[in-house]
Amino acid sequence: MFAEILIKAAQDFGIEFTENQLAQFEKFYNLVVDWNEKINLTAITDAKDFAIKHIIDSLTLWEDDIFKSTHKVIDVGTGAGFPGVPLKIFKPELEIVLLDSLAKRVDFLKKIVAELDLQNVTCVHGRAEDFAVQKNFREQFDLATTRAVARLNVIAEYCLPFVKIGGKFVALKGKKFAEEISEAKSAVKILGGGEIVFVEKKLPDLPDSRAVIFIDKIKTTPKNFPRKAGIPTKKPLT
Repeated sequence: MFAEILIKAAQDFGIEFTENQLAQFEKFYNLVVDWNEKINLTAITDAKDFAIKHIIDSLTLWEDDIFKSTHKVIDVGTGAGFPGVPLKIFKPELEIVLLDSLAKRVDFLKKIVAELDLQNVTCVHGRAEDFAVQKNFREQFDLATTRAVARLNVIAEYCLPFVKIGGKFVALKGKKFAEEISEAKSAVKILGGGEIVFVEKKLPDLPDSRAVIFIDKIKTTPKNFPRKAGIPTKKPLT
């Protein structure tokens, strides 16, 4: 049943999945629902809502031109694995790091990786502020992704330090994206980002629009960013 719902949602959005991908997405959905009884992963458990609001929404970031040169991705504040897990299923050749600050969610993600037999996926427990200063994480990724973690001027400080020069930071944002872009321009410049480009997206059967925000990494992030835990949220760059 879930596979049929997902096929319809994908067709309405203009993408297709293989049989193996559909099987992986269905197993992913079932595992989220099962684990949701143990830990708080998501409020969205209805099959159609999950297919559209989690899986298809995660894949709104897909742009062929960008992913031609993208090999290494970090998904910051991935939670139950969005958008990182759907992205990995959709493009198996990607090397992905799933980063989250809650140990129980990381345990869940490790289960997902094992059950779905996902290769080259690393689940990391910790804060972005701590890992972004480490040599083997700082400016090591072609792409940093995030969805609904914080306002853009805040999450840019968490994500841009992970991105190598020439890579991109990609954020999935809701209907107030224009307001967030406006307030984040200065922060993005400080952090080594270039022009903020957005593409509006419409999900099947949902009235509201949303956007995928793309920011090129054009210069090295200053060594004093990201600031220590809590500071980016309490005192956002302006």
